[in-house]
Amino acid sequence: MDYFIVVITSVAGLYFHWWLYVRIKRWMDRDLALSLAGDCAAKRSYMLTRLAEAQAAGITRSNLPAWLEQAAGEYAGD
Repeated sequence: MDYFIVVITSVAGLYFHWWLYVRIKRWMDRDLALSLAGDCAAKRSYMLTRLAEAQAAGITRSNLPAWLEQAAGEYAGD
């Protein structure tokens, strides 16, 4: 019974750390997109849409900042 408790606790701890890591990555990506948008509400919405497109296209995290900067430069709503 002791091993069962240790295994369950370890698995729960690993899952929680993985979940937290994924959430922090998502928050960082979202904050990057919003920081490139500035105060314009329309551009913020546009950048969040482009972020979703980048994630769907499989853009790597190392290429994401440059990709989002290019997307911000292409925005023509101002």
